[in-house]
Amino acid sequence: MTPLSPGRTRVLLRWLERALLVTGASLAVWCAVVLAEAHYYSVLPIPAPVPADAPARPHVVSPGGWVARLDAPTVQLSATVLEGTDEATLRRASGHIEDTALPGDPGNFGIAGHRDTTFRPVRLLHEGDPLVVTTSDAVYQYRIVSTRIVNPDDVYVLDPTPHPTLTLVTCYPFEFIGHAPQRFIIHADLVGTEKR
Repeated sequence: MTPLSPGRTRVLLRWLERALLVTGASLAVWCAVVLAEAHYYSVLPIPAPVPADAPARPHVVSPGGWVARLDAPTVQLSATVLEGTDEATLRRASGHIEDTALPGDPGNFGIAGHRDTTFRPVRLLHEGDPLVVTTSDAVYQYRIVSTRIVNPDDVYVLDPTPHPTLTLVTCYPFEFIGHAPQRFIIHADLVGTEKR
């Protein structure tokens, strides 16, 4: 193999430098867009309550639509909950787990979020801590009754319940790099409701 001349080496290094700068700038722009989008969704306002004399409408939310705001005051968590758990939704906010109850309906209301973005503070929640879910119509007060670690196929944690409950789901361990092998589950019971 013939060594490159010093002139050709400089040209190749200059092109490599430019390629790395373009790649770095592209990644920085992509990261800024993702962070800006996440911030936009995290501060979405709560819609105004529906007037009492308005015609009844079905309680169906379109994919990616606004469902509620989740607050965990003890860990300064405030997250918008959108409909669905696809990657695009969870990149923006937390997501209402399909086929689980909606706030105000009887049963198990499931919310998923990424452990390294929206649900980062969830690791600090404990039994007895309050959770607040605000919809356009009401404010639901929950109290955490248990936390546990399960395998991803342990979907029984989302089974319907006879009374209103809230289940938060995120990946575990929290510091794991890549696809985490387990899930961190928080169960909370409804303790109060207040109309808006």
